Amino acid sequence: MDEFVRLLTQHRNVLERFVRFRVRNAFDAEDIIQETCLRACQSFDSLKDIAAFKPWIISIARNKCNDYFRQLAKHMEIPIEQIPERHLPYGRMGLTAASPVEETLQKLGNKEKQVLYLYYFREFSQAEIAQRLDIPLGTVKSRLHAAKSNFRKFYPDRIQTKGGNIMQKFPEYLPEYTIKKSDKAPFAVKFEELMGWFIIPRLQEKCAWAQYDMPDRHVTNLYSSTVEKKVVLHGIEGVEIKNTYREIGANTEKETPFYFIAQLTEDYCRWLGNRYCEDGVEHIVTFLDGDEFLNAWGTGENNVGEPVDVKPRGTITQNGKEIFASKDNATDCVGRYSIHLAEKVYDTNLLIGIFGDGTLTEQYIDQNGRTVLWRRFNRDDWAIDRYGRKWSEQFPENERIMVNGATYVHWYDCISDYVL
Repeated sequence: MDEFVRLLTQHRNVLERFVRFRVRNAFDAEDIIQETCLRACQSFDSLKDIAAFKPWIISIARNKCNDYFRQLAKHMEIPIEQIPERHLPYGRMGLTAASPVEETLQKLGNKEKQVLYLYYFREFSQAEIAQRLDIPLGTVKSRLHAAKSNFRKFYPDRIQTKGGNIMQKFPEYLPEYTIKKSDKAPFAVKFEELMGWFIIPRLQEKCAWAQYDMPDRHVTNLYSSTVEKKVVLHGIEGVEIKNTYREIGANTEKETPFYFIAQLTEDYCRWLGNRYCEDGVEHIVTFLDGDEFLNAWGTGENNVGEPVDVKPRGTITQNGKEIFASKDNATDCVGRYSIHLAEKVYDTNLLIGIFGDGTLTEQYIDQNGRTVLWRRFNRDDWAIDRYGRKWSEQFPENERIMVNGATYVHWYDCISDYVL
């Protein structure tokens, strides 16, 4: 018990900041902190590694916060998925599944969330809402007007642009390509890119890349990355990378800057931190922030990163459209392939990443250690609560593969300016 008290005292400030950042009501936040401490004390014997005390107690606090929001949701008659825990908007595979609409709903008052939900999601008329909430029709109209106004005010403020050099680099439609397995063994190569982001975390490096949805192969998102400066984060030296994300719409293109900190060593490449601005507030999340960071950016055992030497390690094997993995989170080189893309032929190693959240990536790396083609697959039930249908139903024509007996569906592809 003395050890628990010592560790709790050491990390109490972090715990309090974590909870009060998420729960604005001071009294409710204090209750959650006390409940977290009690639960941690009762479960302390189950903690195998005391060095992991901080992320462990933060995970308990996160669950307590989720319980708190679920109770709020019941009172507002809004499903819990409409009041999710805040997720990082970007991760190791680009944009996360988080919706800007849901992010914006988080910022509204309870009454505003309620009236928007009933009007747009349940499709009740204003008269039906008035009857359901037992308030005058005029109150519903004024509340709905205010809610719409505040929603527009808080919706992500992205810079409006008309395109530019980055757009001119990439074709509107992804060129046709062919992938052919080689009988040759994988070649030795150093792969120093951050997985899924094409950028090497080294000063003066820069790149741009585009995302193409399947099956229409049309460009949907554009990214550019530039390594700007050296930084030291929690005593670890790395570099800060500025990233620009642009969503290609029918009538507009929106651009959003954000940053992350990464480290490249002789053996590994990994993310150290992420910062972005939301509603005028800068958010900084680092590798010490437990699951909040690791779920979005963590790679390798204990976030040590991905090894830069690409070679088969035996954790993933492939036989045609069937893939077998020895663990839920794994990255491995599974063979050598010839890629014919944009009138060029590339000799590549295939690096497959399988992640516990139900996603899979294929990354074809040439002998220069650069990604030629990046492909994303989703497990059939990935984020089904959000999208409402299985991916095989959404994209019946898209390619499918099997991973340990589960169906995965091809979602989108990415290429960088390296292949253009």
